[in-house]
Amino acid sequence: MPELPDVTVYVESIAERVKGAPLRAIRVASPFVVRTFDPPLNAAAGKRVLEVRRLGKRIVFVLEDGLFLVVHLMIAGRFKWLEPGAKIPAKVGLAAFDFPSGTLLLTEVATKKRASIHLARSLDEFRRSGIEPLDATREEFEAALRRENHTLKRSLTDPRLFSGIGNAYSDEILHRAKLSPALLTQKMSAADVSALYRSTQTVLTEWTQRLRDEARAGFPAKVTAFRPDFAVHGKYRQPCPACGTAVQRIAYADNETNYCPRCQTGGKLLSDRSLARLLHDDWPRTIEELEEKFPAPRKSSG
Repeated sequence: MPELPDVTVYVESIAERVKGAPLRAIRVASPFVVRTFDPPLNAAAGKRVLEVRRLGKRIVFVLEDGLFLVVHLMIAGRFKWLEPGAKIPAKVGLAAFDFPSGTLLLTEVATKKRASIHLARSLDEFRRSGIEPLDATREEFEAALRRENHTLKRSLTDPRLFSGIGNAYSDEILHRAKLSPALLTQKMSAADVSALYRSTQTVLTEWTQRLRDEARAGFPAKVTAFRPDFAVHGKYRQPCPACGTAVQRIAYADNETNYCPRCQTGGKLLSDRSLARLLHDDWPRTIEELEEKFPAPRKSSG
């Protein structure tokens, strides 16, 4: 799912192209993508775009006459900027937003369509109250973090606590901070909080700038949760860039947590529920047991 850095760069790139321009029409290929009926979607036609902003992981077009066009890309939704009047592709095309200078195409490469479009007169229903991590002071960050006693992974990805952080960047933040994803927020020391705050600021700022640099020559084209330069996210059984230990994961539902057991958990392995149920007492508890039971695949010499 596109997170704060990805959505920020989308917003900036879209704003460069459509701010101040009229939204001539919205063409909808999949009726299920539209989640509101009052006001009707066609009420946005002809309205000028006053601003494009990020709201959590949503992209908001602020239109004339007090209207807000809100798009949530969910996991597989993506934008493309094409020539004016571009056709909506079959199967993956959801909608097209036509502007004088081009067409903003919304696609979703997934069997289950989850992306959504809302037209609203207020943004109140979309606000989740999470603080903006890049705008927060350390004290505000700690207050949000300790509001509830959850694991760090859950807290960082909770939109009621922090805006815009999801599965991928939470892994990267925790690795940079050298903190366990399973550490409970109420058990964090002051030093832990400071390390997490600095890591959050650094990781999100660095990746936002990297994605800006990538998109400088054109519209963002490679929006993905799995980037080659990530330290741990999506790198299961690959070497940690800091210490060389094989990255581990905890899989649950549609998500997984990736972490380095040496850098983040003091050499202990966190229990993967599905594997732990399968292996019972044979589940490895340390890096050494893991390497003995599940040796990392050797690289081919060819």
